[in-house]
Amino acid sequence: MKQSTNHMKHVTLFAITWPIFIEVFLQAMMKFSDIFMLSFISDEAVAAIGVVNQVMMFTFVLFNFTAMGSGVVVAQFVGARKKKDVSLTIANAIIINLLFGLFISVMVVLFRQQFLTLFNLEPELFEYADIYMLIVGSALFTHALVLTISAVLQAMGFTKDVMYVVLAMNALNIAGNYLFIFGALGVPQLGVMGVAIATVVCQALALVTLFVLLYRRVEVRISWADWLKVKVEYVKKIMAIGVPAAGEHLSFNMSQIVITIFITLIGATALATKVYTQNLLMLMVVFSMSISKGMQIYIGQLVGAGLKEEAYRQMFRGLRVALIIAVTVGITVAFSGEILFGFFTDDAEIIALGSILLFIGVLLEPGRTSNLVIISALRASGDARFPVLIGIASMWGVSVLLSYILGIHLGYGLIGIWIAMLLDEWLRSVLMFFRWRSRKWMSKGLVEKEDRSSA
Repeated sequence: MKQSTNHMKHVTLFAITWPIFIEVFLQAMMKFSDIFMLSFISDEAVAAIGVVNQVMMFTFVLFNFTAMGSGVVVAQFVGARKKKDVSLTIANAIIINLLFGLFISVMVVLFRQQFLTLFNLEPELFEYADIYMLIVGSALFTHALVLTISAVLQAMGFTKDVMYVVLAMNALNIAGNYLFIFGALGVPQLGVMGVAIATVVCQALALVTLFVLLYRRVEVRISWADWLKVKVEYVKKIMAIGVPAAGEHLSFNMSQIVITIFITLIGATALATKVYTQNLLMLMVVFSMSISKGMQIYIGQLVGAGLKEEAYRQMFRGLRVALIIAVTVGITVAFSGEILFGFFTDDAEIIALGSILLFIGVLLEPGRTSNLVIISALRASGDARFPVLIGIASMWGVSVLLSYILGIHLGYGLIGIWIAMLLDEWLRSVLMFFRWRSRKWMSKGLVEKEDRSSA
């Protein structure tokens, strides 16, 4: 156990990030495989599940405020060498997200049809979306716990553990989709219902595995009393990061829901194009997301250890690498657009429009990458409020407003909407860059470094 402790304390940004890259890539591939296999049913099935996933992303944000907050707090406690505080933070985070997850699961199941009516879906699309939302929504609490345990394991430096779990979950999900969609090996051919069942089963298995790994990795055992009692001091620290972070993500997902409603006004073809395009754009953003998650852990540990100038320099180093790789991958994906869309659909209109959106994505990507990386670094340092305030103003004042003006009012459709999102990402990225350079975040740490003698 002592060996793992040293690994946790002397871990590098690269050592943290490469397993996260594999994990995020596999998560993207899981969504990619879902959409790919659903395309064998119909473009309508893809469009319907795309709408449901937009709603589900909204719930994931609600869960993520505890996961993200606990991840930052744990990372700072690790840097400060406060082992007992690490365990107590984990226990409180899991309790909070279990209760919250159960509540959200019940709400989604009971009010799923009311949520879906917001999108003006055609009857066939509504039927697909309703059954998928019923099954996946009933098990959302498992996703809440998976997010939380994954975040704290990564914050302790055990990013490989999460990577291996996601790898296994990805393989099982693809196998389950194949069996239920194509009726292989005598399994009932359940289509969209089968995809939902495969998702729920994989989440449940991942949760059990992560719990086992968590108990093996924590150095100070979590007692039954710790599980049964919520401690205000730890909840406050988690919420100090989690609530503002959730505010930013919540604002983003609500704005995306509104934009998706705009797209439904254009038609089912536009909606399917949006779903296919965003899945391909994940290939551009996957490394940026990995760097941002790794950066959050690394900066949190450095700040907890009192190494703030080192944290300042490391953010720029990570940002440069993320930008180079993201743009390179983006250009490759954009020039391969027609081929990639051909895997999903033979609709010429979807392929032509989606290919244009991928090229706009190349221009959008540097802004989005900068946002992901710098905001994660700010959050990890304890400076969580500034990104929220700027994010809410820009997402609604630029992205949503201009999406309606350019996409609907002026009739530029998806191209106008993508341009609006591009302007939003770039505005926020410039403001975040200058916030980091100002060093105002250096006064916002959550924990004090532990004395060596008491470690």
